Amino acid sequence: MSARLWRRRPAYSGRWEAARLSPVVLTVLIAGLAFSTPREIAISRLLPAAPALAAAMWPVLPTILLGTFCLLIMIVLSFFHTDLGTQYTSAAIIAVTLAAAYGSHVRIQREEILFQVRLVADAAQKVLLRPLPRRIADVEIESLYLAAQEQARIGGDFYEAIGTPHGVRLLIGDVRGKGLSAVGAASAVISCFREAAYDEPDLRGLIHRLETTVTRHSAAFPAQDQPEHFATAILAEIPHGGGHIRLLNCGHPPPLIAHSGKVRVLEPTVPSPPLNLAALIGDRYWVDVVPFAPGDQLLLYTDGVSEARDHTGQFFPLPDWMRRQGDGQPRELLDQLHRDLLQYSGGRLDDDIAALALRCSHAQDRGAVGVEG
Repeated sequence: MSARLWRRRPAYSGRWEAARLSPVVLTVLIAGLAFSTPREIAISRLLPAAPALAAAMWPVLPTILLGTFCLLIMIVLSFFHTDLGTQYTSAAIIAVTLAAAYGSHVRIQREEILFQVRLVADAAQKVLLRPLPRRIADVEIESLYLAAQEQARIGGDFYEAIGTPHGVRLLIGDVRGKGLSAVGAASAVISCFREAAYDEPDLRGLIHRLETTVTRHSAAFPAQDQPEHFATAILAEIPHGGGHIRLLNCGHPPPLIAHSGKVRVLEPTVPSPPLNLAALIGDRYWVDVVPFAPGDQLLLYTDGVSEARDHTGQFFPLPDWMRRQGDGQPRELLDQLHRDLLQYSGGRLDDDIAALALRCSHAQDRGAVGVEG
């Protein structure tokens, strides 16, 4: 088990490999000072620190071997200095080494449990956020998901894209909160969308299905916690033949569309309520219709993108950033967004991030702009 965990260090393990040698460096340093300094200083009394440090990063057997080596160093020192209190320091080395070996054993067991949990989380994410097809009909689609913490695998951000008889339908959203509760709500919304997207003829019917699903899911929690469970979301539909895109925005950050070097923020004409809040603020849903011509690029995202902060607390200037991008492929756009977000935030994200980039790739007539009230 320990050997397997030893090999499962992350790809950034260059620094980890150097740190893993620190118990050896500490042992050599203490031994060198013990031989070269006056006996009154008694540097040798620090030798138990080496196996104690090894327990934090080494398996059991190497920890014991290092403790044995420290004991041998102490015995050799006793030949040069007879009044170092060798028996007391040796007893301390033995006691600390045994405790360190036990601590190493417990740590490895916990790492194994954590590794198994992460395997389950990886499998759950593949179900919740399955890889999207790179093209549906004449629409190119790419996705991006970044966890705020490196150890995290799944969260409350979600997205999906499906080719249906009604056209290409997309969903992106963000469940309020974190942890298993948010993951469960996100899973319920996506599962409902995957089924209802084929059946419902219009986006309003689809959003009513999602609203019902979140409400039922929230009802499983204590009544005092139910108002805390809601989700912002955007439904998008690109009908067969294209020319335009329908958007239904339920309290979510507005998408961006780039056309001929110009970027437009697609604020909803009339705000629609987030999922599970319709009973409180009304259930009228508004669908906006905007042109979506060949070469246009649409960016859907969660608030982790627009609310990423730099060291001064300033939000990431997403519309200005979008204007500086060229007419590259959707994958190139998201890769650049990934790099720039990490650079802007100093490599640390405060929230999960999800984004979808779309581009219509076939010739079509530009649809008329309008609003479906």
